[in-house]
Amino acid sequence: MKGILIERALISVSDKKGVVEFAKKLSDRKIEIVSTGGTAKLLKERGVPVVSVDAYTGHPEIMDGRVKTLHPRVHGGILAVRDNDLHREQMRQNGIKPIDLVAVNLYPFVQTVARPGVSIEEAVENIDIGGPAMVRSAAKNHRFVTVIVDPFDYTAVAGEIERTGAVSLATRKRLAVKAFAHTAAYDAAIAGYLSEIYMGDKKSGNTRETVNI
Repeated sequence: MKGILIERALISVSDKKGVVEFAKKLSDRKIEIVSTGGTAKLLKERGVPVVSVDAYTGHPEIMDGRVKTLHPRVHGGILAVRDNDLHREQMRQNGIKPIDLVAVNLYPFVQTVARPGVSIEEAVENIDIGGPAMVRSAAKNHRFVTVIVDPFDYTAVAGEIERTGAVSLATRKRLAVKAFAHTAAYDAAIAGYLSEIYMGDKKSGNTRETVNI
């Protein structure tokens, strides 16, 4: 399969390192950017055109932001198999647009629980739900979608888009593997922490100190 042209990107990051520069490069290529919360605010402040996720889905963020990207227009846009006629027709019927690139990194759970005296309530609130769901959706559908979880990859991906307007299959495969490793490490860190807090399992709890996400 040839490189997939990038026409729409969803960007939602906790680690905002390099995201403004990356988004500007996408915008310069006339790529539509959909974004959430603090990421959307930052990009707008820096002059990058952004469609907020609530405007994109037609549904407001609710429950203190716990529910914002868990919507068919987000996950349908990511998961649709582009050469499947049924998927394409269902997209048309439901007003779903394809999302070709997903740049997401997750709530800083490991950093949060590493702080002295952090409460279990604060730790739990830093368990990301929508982020891993989008990352896994994009990684699963890497035949059509580019997923980025590490700001280090912005330069390479932007370079491919600037040269060809697309991202190669080889790059999409590499980034999908990295994305699944990222979510696996994230879940392992959460399981280790909760095992230590709730079950007194020091051995499991130590995984949160060694897992690299």
